Order: sequence, then structure tokens, then C-alpha cells
Amino acid sequence: MEHASPDVYQPPLTPWGHAWRTAVMVVVSVCIAISPLPVAWGKSHWLVVADVALGAASYVLVWFRRRHPMTVATLITVAGLVSSTASGPGVLAAVSLATRRVWWQLGTIGLLNVAVGLTYDMLVPTPDSGPWWVTLVVVAAVTVALLGWGAYVGSRRELMWTLKNRAERAEAEQELRTAQARTNERARIAREMHDVLAHRISQVTMHASALAFRTDLDAEQMRASATIIQDTAHQALADLRGVLGVLRDPETGTPLEPPQPTYRDLAPLVDAVRSAGLKVSYDDRLDTVAAELPDVIGRTVYRIVKEGMTNAARHAPGTALRIVVSGSPDEGVTVELRNPLGLRRGSTPGAGLGLVGLTERAELRGGRLEGRREDDAWVLRGWIPWAA
Repeated sequence: MEHASPDVYQPPLTPWGHAWRTAVMVVVSVCIAISPLPVAWGKSHWLVVADVALGAASYVLVWFRRRHPMTVATLITVAGLVSSTASGPGVLAAVSLATRRVWWQLGTIGLLNVAVGLTYDMLVPTPDSGPWWVTLVVVAAVTVALLGWGAYVGSRRELMWTLKNRAERAEAEQELRTAQARTNERARIAREMHDVLAHRISQVTMHASALAFRTDLDAEQMRASATIIQDTAHQALADLRGVLGVLRDPETGTPLEPPQPTYRDLAPLVDAVRSAGLKVSYDDRLDTVAAELPDVIGRTVYRIVKEGMTNAARHAPGTALRIVVSGSPDEGVTVELRNPLGLRRGSTPGAGLGLVGLTERAELRGGRLEGRREDDAWVLRGWIPWAA
């Protein structure tokens, strides 16, 4: 099993952390040195001086245990050959090294601790010292316990770091998904606005163009055309409010679905466009099976026909548009819109995004959609499988 680098999951040391570690080191040094120091003083005063000096140096050196863990632990352990006061820093250095869980380092420092402890007991024997093998067992047991505790602390630190890292990653991924959802919703609003408004604006443009070019209209006819333009513009504004209003509930903030058109709404749409002045021939060959048509397919057919009529009014005003919808459950649904190329192009600009969006809709349903020039006509042809 691979572990993260110990430098990554080691927690930073606070003033309180330094304080209680120093206190523990002092207690350990006092408990271990209280018995051998009087014996060493009786043998040689310089032995005690060396013991205390090396102990003080170990207290300073242990501050660098995280920067050079193996080196610091080794030096302090070796100092324990003649210094019992270095035992406190030696314990902290060994436990700190064990938290890294590098097994060859644990083995090395463990054997070194056992050897140093046994050697010091032989150099400075205390009155309560037992046989050498008892000292060996005690030192070995204490060393294993300390290194095992350090390894447990390191494992727990890594576990906590891993859980925190996963939580932060999950939060970042959630933010990314939220941002993606916002992007998708913006794209959806753009598609809906195009589908809803392009048709209405094209009608306004068509009637406004008629007013601009017709000089034979009397006041009553001009008033009627202006009324149609006004009503269409009002309908466009109402449709826009509908699109922006139904996407999200103002109180709960939850997304809502707007009423979606179906195939049954196609005939009224054609009648409305025809009454607005566009020459449309509509041939519905699905009449006998239209009731069985799934709504999701009917919605796609509705969008294709609506976009085709909008493009015809925009790019070939004054021409006749022929719409044919046919198909069956076995063959799927085929929709074709054909109009002669206009002698006078409309003045309304188009970015071509409508057909791109409709092509994506058709492909998502497992079908296809293409628009191309055939002879002197523009043809928009799509096919949607019945079981989409």
C-alpha cells in the first residue's frame, strides 16, 4: 500500500504543542536520570557534566526532528550512550520518526535504542539493575511500544488527511457540477429564447417589410398591419416572460418545466403562420397514427417545422413553403420543408444557431436533420425514429 508523503499530512506545531511535548520530555528525562546520575557522580564528575551537556544539546537538536528525522533521531540515540538526560528528547525523536512509517528507519532506530540502553546500563549500573537479559527485554519492550505508538499516530494522521482531502475534492467537484449546471441552464435558456422568439420576430419583420414596400395601402389597411405587428410584439414579450419565469420558481428556487408543445399543436401553429401572411402548404400524412406518436417525438417535429417556417419567412419572404410530415411506427417520422429560393433575401440577420440546436435535438433522439439546396429550392429534411 502506498502512503502519502509524511510532510503532507504532518500537522503544524502550535505553541501549545511545543509546550506539552517539552513537558513530557522533561518528565521522561527526570524519571530515567534520577537513579543513574548519583552513580555516575560517584564514578566521575565529568561523566555527569557530559551527561547534562549532551542532554541539553539533545533538547535543542530535537527541534529539528521534522526537517531531518532520521539524522536527529540517530544523533540523540547515540548521545544516550553516556547521557541519561537525553532520554526525553530521544523518546520524542523516535516517536516522531515512527510517524513517518518508513520501516527500515524504524528497524534501524529500534535496534540502536536497544543497544544503547543495554550499553548504558552496563556502563552506569544502578543498585536496582537486574541481569542483563532482563534489561534487554525491558528496553526492547519499551522501544517496540514507543515505535508502535508513533506508527499508529502517523497512520491516524494520514487517515485524517485523506478524509479531509477527499472532502475538499468532493466539495470542489460539487462546485464544478454546480457551475456546469448553471452553464447548461444558460444554454437551455438561450435555446428556448431562440425557439420562442425567432418565430414571432420574423412575423414582425415580415409585416414591417410589407409596410415599407407597399405604397398602395390605404389608412385602414396600414392600421390593420400595424395592429398585427403590435399584437405579435406583445406575444413575443409574453413568450419571453414565460421562458424566463418558468425556468425557476421565485419562492423555492427549484427548476420548473414550461408547458411543452406536442404534435397536436403543429396544425394550429401552421394556421397562425398562414394567417400572418406566409404561404404555407401543410400535408399531414400521420393523421391516422398521430394519436400514437410519443410526445417527445412530436415535440421535436414541432420544433423542426417551427424553425423551418421561421427561416422561410426570414430568408425567402413571399415564397410558398410546402410542409410534408409522414411516417409510421415501423418507418419512423419524416418531416420535409421545401421552399423556392427567394428572389429577395430577408433583412433579418440569422446566426444559423437554430438549425444547429435542432440538429442536436434530432441526434439526441437517434435521428438526423439536414438542410441543403436542391435545384432552385431550399429543403430542410429530418427523420426521427418512432421509438426514440
